[in-house]
Amino acid sequence: MLTSTVCVALSAAGLAIALLTAYRRRFRRATMIAAAALLPVGLYMTGLVSLAGTVVRAVADWAAGLVFKPSVWAGFAVLALAVVLYVLARVAGRRKTVPEAKPGRAVAPGAGASALTQGKKPVPKAAKTDPDLAEFGEIEEILKRRGI
Repeated sequence: MLTSTVCVALSAAGLAIALLTAYRRRFRRATMIAAAALLPVGLYMTGLVSLAGTVVRAVADWAAGLVFKPSVWAGFAVLALAVVLYVLARVAGRRKTVPEAKPGRAVAPGAGASALTQGKKPVPKAAKTDPDLAEFGEIEEILKRRGI
């Protein structure tokens, strides 16, 4: 009985605010307020208000039992173990190395050596000896093309 009274009062107050908003010629906003104002009565009429109360009581009982029951703590330990095993399996799966394919392009059978070297850029001598200097060789080539 008290729940129905509270829900009806909330809806009536919301509808009054919607009327005042509509009086100010803000019809879109008034429609949104009216829609929200009808929710408490609709929830009460469908029985969802009492369902929410039942759910809250069930969660509260579970939380109270959580503190005093060792079996609940053992259940959390089992869940934690399951999560750790799952994460370890994922990490172990990522460590498996896959052999990388060598970059290159397909050449027709019977093609000569010129077909294999065609399209490759000459690498500066400094890049052949020291991999750190390979970048400088590329930069020098770009600067030469630009005339700098």
